[in-house]
Amino acid sequence: MGAIGIREILFVLVVVVLIFGAKRIPQIASGLGSGIRNFKGSLRAGSQADSEDVDDRER
Repeated sequence: MGAIGIREILFVLVVVVLIFGAKRIPQIASGLGSGIRNFKGSLRAGSQADSEDVDDRER
């Protein structure tokens, strides 16, 4: 099992284009980006809440 090479990446891209079509790829990428931003925001909010809980326990 080696690292992912350029051939594998190209193969995946070709399969994605064949399955979804070239017109839907920007919509899919936009949705994926929004999901990642929401996930990161949730992680930040959770870590801030955890640090506030720790501060409250120390007092």
